Amino acid sequence: MRRPTMTDVAREVGVTAKTVSRVLNDDGPVAVETRERVMAAVRKLGYQPNLMARNMRVGARDAAIGLIIPEMGNPFFGTVAGGVESAVRARGLTLIVGSSSETAALEQSLIATFLARRVSALMIVPSATSEHRRLRGERVAGLPIVFLDRPAVGLTADSVVSANREGSRAGVAHLIAYGHRRIGFVGDLPASLYTRRERFQGYRDALDRAGLPFDRSLVETGHDQDAAAQATMRLLELSDPPTALFAANNLASMGAVVALARARRTDVALVGFDDLPLAEVLDPPLTVVAQDPAGMGAAAAELVLSRLDGDRSKARRQVVPTRLIVRGSGELTPAS
Repeated sequence: MRRPTMTDVAREVGVTAKTVSRVLNDDGPVAVETRERVMAAVRKLGYQPNLMARNMRVGARDAAIGLIIPEMGNPFFGTVAGGVESAVRARGLTLIVGSSSETAALEQSLIATFLARRVSALMIVPSATSEHRRLRGERVAGLPIVFLDRPAVGLTADSVVSANREGSRAGVAHLIAYGHRRIGFVGDLPASLYTRRERFQGYRDALDRAGLPFDRSLVETGHDQDAAAQATMRLLELSDPPTALFAANNLASMGAVVALARARRTDVALVGFDDLPLAEVLDPPLTVVAQDPAGMGAAAAELVLSRLDGDRSKARRQVVPTRLIVRGSGELTPAS
């Protein structure tokens, strides 16, 4: 069954489509009786105006905010989106979410789609290889643009990020404090990814501060859980394997947990960056450097809302703190 159109409403009332348009958009004089008949027909037929088409026609912004995230299936980004949605809903705005699948081309395509729709604001978790110079004109024209989790490339714009380097440094220092001297690092791909770079630097910082040498053989990568599990196994199979692991995101943590369970290794300490569902019921429970993805989303939304309210101050970066949650896996000491 097709959706009713403005022409159907006009036919029902016996007026022109232009008259119906005037009533719905409150644009021009229409007799009271005609207005009432038009609205009655709208209710009877269940007609829904095409607000997107109207906004494009009159040059207005849509009451929607576009959010681009790298992966729909990653719980971290889902929680970020939830934080955004909770904040903007109270202002009568609708959140529209698209996934770039961590590719620059799809990210650019989604940006073009949201701009064509004339969204009120644009929020982006950038893919690893994207750049954003093309958005300079939109930002100059006043479109609120906020980057989450990772800053923009080639564009000065608002951003909200976690304390990645500081959190990673604290997690690795925690392992060092329990006597570990060979600590493996399982990070994301590509190595150029902002969050991966920052967390790796925190790992290096902690080693340097403790006077421990950096051993490149202890660094592995894997973009998803399976790849991270394989990376963990490669570390465990070294001739001089690590006694502890630092997993630099939630998927790396899950991969490390799986690999340790398959290898029946209960003697390897583990600290993960990002908290996990059911982390407390693992054996041992998982020690993590927890981010605040909901808080990150809410902070980004507040930035957007302030821009929509007329804030024209310089672009700013907001850093959301992390916290170490001690549960057991990171407190194992090296075998003597």
